[in-house]
Amino acid sequence: MPLSRILKTSFWAFALGIVFTGFSKSAMADGIPPVTPEELKMTSEPLAPGAPAIILYRQVDRDDNIHTGHENNFVRIKILTEDGRKYGDVEIPFFGGNGNNVVGIKGRTIRPDGSVVNYDGKVYAKAIVKTKGVKYMAKTFTLPEVQVGSVIEYSYTLDLAEHTIFDSHWILSDELFTKTAVFTLKPYSEYPWNMRWSWQGLPAGTDPPKEGPDHVVRMLAHNIPAFHTEDYMPPENELKSRVDFTYSDELPEKDANAFWKKRGKKLNGSVESFINKKKVMEEAVAQIVSPNDPPEVKLQKIYARVQQLRNTSYEVRKSAEEKKRENEKDANNVEDVWKRGYGDGVQLTWLFLALTRAAGFESYGVMASDRSNFFFNPIVMDAHKLDSNVVLVKVNGKDMYFDPGAAYTPFGMLVWPETGVQGLRLDKDGGTWVQTTLPESSESCIERTAVLNLSDTGDLEGKLTITFTGLEALQRRLEERNEDEADQRKFLEDEAKEYIPAASEIDLTNKPEWKSSAPTLVAEYKMKIPGWVSGAGRREMLPVGIFAAPEKRVFEHTERVHPIYFRYPFEKMDDVTIILPVGWQVGSLPPAKMQDAKSVLYELKVDNDKATLHLSRRLKVDLLLLPQKYYPALRNFFQVVRSGDDEQVVLQPIGTSASN
Repeated sequence: MPLSRILKTSFWAFALGIVFTGFSKSAMADGIPPVTPEELKMTSEPLAPGAPAIILYRQVDRDDNIHTGHENNFVRIKILTEDGRKYGDVEIPFFGGNGNNVVGIKGRTIRPDGSVVNYDGKVYAKAIVKTKGVKYMAKTFTLPEVQVGSVIEYSYTLDLAEHTIFDSHWILSDELFTKTAVFTLKPYSEYPWNMRWSWQGLPAGTDPPKEGPDHVVRMLAHNIPAFHTEDYMPPENELKSRVDFTYSDELPEKDANAFWKKRGKKLNGSVESFINKKKVMEEAVAQIVSPNDPPEVKLQKIYARVQQLRNTSYEVRKSAEEKKRENEKDANNVEDVWKRGYGDGVQLTWLFLALTRAAGFESYGVMASDRSNFFFNPIVMDAHKLDSNVVLVKVNGKDMYFDPGAAYTPFGMLVWPETGVQGLRLDKDGGTWVQTTLPESSESCIERTAVLNLSDTGDLEGKLTITFTGLEALQRRLEERNEDEADQRKFLEDEAKEYIPAASEIDLTNKPEWKSSAPTLVAEYKMKIPGWVSGAGRREMLPVGIFAAPEKRVFEHTERVHPIYFRYPFEKMDDVTIILPVGWQVGSLPPAKMQDAKSVLYELKVDNDKATLHLSRRLKVDLLLLPQKYYPALRNFFQVVRSGDDEQVVLQPIGTSASN
């Protein structure tokens, strides 16, 4: 389930009426086939040559019952090589922090001779991702005596949370090749909800899911290819073989246009009901703006005021008991949000919509498609994929999009998953499809400015300033918003070290503005790179790619499986001044480089002014999604980048000629 949907569940669960309660544990489904002698003896899989391990059998049985929602999982893996033994260290990810939990873990190792060693160790819990007030958790454990030739098995139950909008799906793809997989789903049926399903990338020869006389949906799949992970690829959920189930309280529609018209009217009705407090909003606007303020100034003041309110979506989630003790109730409308001074992300964004209308702006609510986990396709008719709410405001004839309910988002920007996506602009007639804006690369920049002294021993030492702009600043603020000062300091120091392709000493010297929606986040450092300059006879070689480490390993492989996907356009700009030690001079400079491929650009220039070097570097990427067929051209571009970054300045003692 996308993070934006989870954060904003409270409003849309109420608006769409899809709220469920209760969960319980359930035993693993019966009918797991035994391990065969052939499976114990096998040493390889012809359909997965060189695989370290394969999944022999997998079973997923999901029950969307209102009281006992759960998903039982069983996995059987054959260990084929020494490297495959790592799969004995099991990690079961799940979405934590909202009531989901993994329980009933069992496991065992079957030796090649058929004898069994049961798992009786300890299960550990750890956070693997933490963002926006929620955690992705994992239960981890290690199966005993895992050797080449072993078969390992484990099972567990995922208990589904209370108050959850069901987002049921089967993910067929795994990092390992799967010989056989069985999937079942018992739909939610206590109320007359309609369920439909869609699929993508089913393995060759796989029959689509079918509902049986008992109303259980089933599917059997064989020979599911291993999922190949690559850098800069679209969201895994968009690429994997999968089946998605959608619940609706409306009758199924065959025509997508009719579906969205009906859904748009319903969503618009919910939003209008929530914001329909015109008098209260006009009084609030009078407190925020002055009558003579220009339109954009009014808009900026309203935006800033909404962002000053307490945003509960970015707090550590509280239990129902804690909320009750603190007497916190869900807001029924924007008046509640305004008078209480707090709301969740959805409610604050709709408050902004109400305030802008009260201020005289032409404003619309927009349900947009978060692209962090999926790419939206209206033909699929899945209303849950419109999982982010933003506001469109007409300003001086220009469409501007806002989401003040997303903390630390600068005025006029959206968080990256909401940029460049399709959305439904709501109105009483069912709405109109729109496209949110995608920021230019110059609006999301990492700018590194350094003034450094080169010592006689080849060390570079001095001051470094890194300015993160736009989405680059926003991403870091969101990631570190709940951490203490020590963790935030370490985060920025570690990132600065990652830019440098050598061991370095980095110390943050300022206190960046973490709790801000300013368009920039500025970090200042004292830095030292020991031994950056190396000797070759009487000459010294100074590499120019001081901050080029991230590009060293980009698109190295000759083959590419998936499309290339950048989260958003961006730029990196370096401006480095290096003061040479007394007695040294420049022997030769690398030639300037300029590689302009329209959507990507690389510039490198090195100048010398007496005893001072000036290095300037610029990398611009104005791409979002690039088909795989263009990978060779993009790879060639980054080879040029690496070639430029590997250039060196030749230094030598004063009085020595370049030929010496």
